[in-house]
Amino acid sequence: MRQGSYRPGRALRPFRWPWLWVSLWMLVFAGVWVLSLLPPRELPQVTVGNDKFGHFIAYFTLMAGAVQLYARRASWAAMAVLLALAGLGIEHLQAIMGLGRMGDRADLIANLLGIGAGLLTGFTPLRDVLLRLEGGKLG
Repeated sequence: MRQGSYRPGRALRPFRWPWLWVSLWMLVFAGVWVLSLLPPRELPQVTVGNDKFGHFIAYFTLMAGAVQLYARRASWAAMAVLLALAGLGIEHLQAIMGLGRMGDRADLIANLLGIGAGLLTGFTPLRDVLLRLEGGKLG
Protein backbone atom coordinates (compact mmCIF):
# COMPACT_ATOMS: atom_id res chain seq x y z
CA MET A 1 0.00 0.00 0.00
CA ARG A 2 1.46 3.33 -0.96
CA GLN A 3 1.97 6.07 1.60
CA GLY A 4 -1.04 8.29 2.27
CA SER A 5 -3.61 5.86 0.92
CA TYR A 6 -6.64 4.84 2.94
CA ARG A 7 -6.34 2.12 5.57
CA PRO A 8 -9.23 0.94 7.75
CA GLY A 9 -9.12 2.45 11.21
CA ARG A 10 -7.52 5.69 10.12
CA ALA A 11 -10.87 7.44 10.09
CA LEU A 12 -10.92 7.57 13.89
CA ARG A 13 -9.04 10.23 15.78
CA PRO A 14 -5.88 9.21 17.68
CA PHE A 15 -7.43 8.04 20.95
CA ARG A 16 -5.81 5.87 23.58
CA TRP A 17 -9.05 3.91 23.97
CA PRO A 18 -10.88 4.18 20.64
CA TRP A 19 -13.09 1.14 21.28
CA LEU A 20 -14.30 2.62 24.56
CA TRP A 21 -15.45 5.83 22.86
CA VAL A 22 -16.96 4.04 19.87
CA SER A 23 -18.77 1.63 22.20
CA LEU A 24 -20.19 4.51 24.25
CA TRP A 25 -21.37 6.23 21.07
CA MET A 26 -23.02 3.02 19.91
CA LEU A 27 -24.71 2.63 23.30
CA VAL A 28 -26.18 6.14 23.01
CA PHE A 29 -27.31 5.35 19.44
CA ALA A 30 -29.00 2.14 20.63
CA GLY A 31 -30.61 4.05 23.50
CA VAL A 32 -32.11 6.58 21.10
CA TRP A 33 -33.57 3.73 19.03
CA VAL A 34 -35.02 1.94 22.05
CA LEU A 35 -36.53 5.09 23.54
CA SER A 36 -37.92 6.05 20.14
CA LEU A 37 -39.67 2.72 19.65
CA LEU A 38 -40.98 2.01 23.16
CA PRO A 39 -44.74 2.35 23.57
CA PRO A 40 -45.56 5.83 24.93
CA ARG A 41 -47.12 4.43 28.11
CA GLU A 42 -43.64 3.22 29.14
CA LEU A 43 -42.08 6.68 28.75
CA PRO A 44 -42.35 9.72 31.03
CA GLN A 45 -44.91 12.25 29.85
CA VAL A 46 -43.49 15.42 28.28
CA THR A 47 -45.05 18.43 26.65
CA VAL A 48 -45.00 18.76 22.85
CA GLY A 49 -42.25 21.39 22.89
CA ASN A 50 -40.03 19.25 25.07
CA ASP A 51 -40.56 16.28 22.76
CA LYS A 52 -39.07 18.18 19.82
CA PHE A 53 -36.29 19.51 22.03
CA GLY A 54 -35.57 15.93 23.08
CA HIS A 55 -35.28 14.87 19.44
CA PHE A 56 -32.96 17.79 18.74
CA ILE A 57 -30.74 16.98 21.75
CA ALA A 58 -30.59 13.26 20.94
CA TYR A 59 -29.44 13.79 17.36
CA PHE A 60 -27.19 16.72 18.29
CA THR A 61 -25.47 14.44 20.82
CA LEU A 62 -25.07 11.64 18.27
CA MET A 63 -23.67 13.92 15.57
CA ALA A 64 -21.43 15.91 17.92
CA GLY A 65 -20.18 12.56 19.21
CA ALA A 66 -19.40 11.43 15.67
CA VAL A 67 -17.45 14.66 15.14
CA GLN A 68 -15.48 13.82 18.29
CA LEU A 69 -14.75 10.28 17.06
CA TYR A 70 -13.86 10.81 13.41
CA ALA A 71 -10.93 12.80 12.08
CA ARG A 72 -12.14 13.42 8.53
CA ARG A 73 -14.89 15.66 7.28
CA ALA A 74 -15.90 12.96 4.79
CA SER A 75 -16.59 10.68 7.77
CA TRP A 76 -18.64 13.44 9.40
CA ALA A 77 -20.70 13.81 6.23
CA ALA A 78 -21.23 10.05 6.02
CA MET A 79 -22.35 9.94 9.65
CA ALA A 80 -24.70 12.87 9.12
CA VAL A 81 -26.35 11.03 6.21
CA LEU A 82 -26.55 7.77 8.19
CA LEU A 83 -28.07 9.53 11.21
CA ALA A 84 -30.61 11.29 8.99
CA LEU A 85 -31.56 7.93 7.47
CA ALA A 86 -31.78 6.39 10.94
CA GLY A 87 -34.09 9.20 12.07
CA LEU A 88 -36.25 8.69 9.00
CA GLY A 89 -36.28 4.94 9.64
CA ILE A 90 -37.38 5.42 13.25
CA GLU A 91 -40.23 7.70 12.20
CA HIS A 92 -41.31 5.15 9.60
CA LEU A 93 -41.18 2.31 12.15
CA GLN A 94 -43.20 4.35 14.62
CA ALA A 95 -45.87 4.82 11.97
CA ILE A 96 -46.15 1.13 11.04
CA MET A 97 -45.51 -0.75 14.30
CA GLY A 98 -48.87 -0.07 15.91
CA LEU A 99 -47.48 0.44 19.43
CA GLY A 100 -49.21 3.75 20.00
CA ARG A 101 -46.43 5.78 18.38
CA MET A 102 -46.85 7.95 15.31
CA GLY A 103 -44.37 9.02 12.68
CA ASP A 104 -44.06 12.79 12.85
CA ARG A 105 -42.47 15.11 10.31
CA ALA A 106 -41.80 17.65 13.04
CA ASP A 107 -39.77 15.02 14.91
CA LEU A 108 -37.78 14.33 11.75
CA ILE A 109 -37.13 18.05 11.29
CA ALA A 110 -35.95 18.31 14.91
CA ASN A 111 -33.66 15.33 14.28
CA LEU A 112 -32.20 16.98 11.17
CA LEU A 113 -31.66 20.28 12.96
CA GLY A 114 -29.86 18.42 15.75
CA ILE A 115 -27.65 16.66 13.19
CA GLY A 116 -26.83 19.99 11.55
CA ALA A 117 -25.99 21.66 14.86
CA GLY A 118 -23.86 18.69 15.89
CA LEU A 119 -22.03 18.82 12.58
CA LEU A 120 -21.27 22.51 13.10
CA THR A 121 -19.33 21.66 16.28
CA GLY A 122 -16.70 20.21 13.95
CA PHE A 123 -15.83 23.71 12.81
CA THR A 124 -15.22 25.00 16.32
CA PRO A 125 -12.71 24.17 19.07
CA LEU A 126 -15.43 21.91 20.55
CA ARG A 127 -14.38 19.21 18.06
CA ASP A 128 -11.37 18.41 20.28
CA VAL A 129 -13.13 18.10 23.65
CA LEU A 130 -12.89 14.31 23.84
CA LEU A 131 -9.22 14.26 22.83
CA ARG A 132 -8.44 16.86 25.49
CA LEU A 133 -10.45 14.92 28.06
CA GLU A 134 -8.49 11.78 27.26
CA GLY A 135 -5.19 13.65 27.08
CA GLY A 136 -4.64 12.34 23.56
CA LYS A 137 -2.82 13.93 20.68
CA LEU A 138 -4.48 16.78 18.83
CA GLY A 139 -4.25 16.77 15.11
